[in-house]
Amino acid sequence: MEAVILSKEHYEALQKELKEIKTQVKKITVPNESFVDNKQFTKLMGVTARTAHTWRKAGKIGFSQGGKKIYYRLSDIEQFLQDHHQEPSAILKKVAALSS
Repeated sequence: MEAVILSKEHYEALQKELKEIKTQVKKITVPNESFVDNKQFTKLMGVTARTAHTWRKAGKIGFSQGGKKIYYRLSDIEQFLQDHHQEPSAILKKVAALSS
């Protein structure tokens, strides 16, 4: 087995390059997911912090918590809106009339 001796500068440069490669691989294997904090969420949804808390407590919306900070995935917000979507009543009346 052949040994290779690196200077400290070369060793540190190699470590830096490996770290950059690791970061790039993570970006490829882990899909990018956007997050908003609780303040952005309440503004986006037009609700109070108390309502957001109630939704979290009831399990209506997914969230992540780091210390006291709350974060929501945009995909969880979209899912929440889809789960609580109601068709307009005019469409429901048309559908009911067509099926009669």
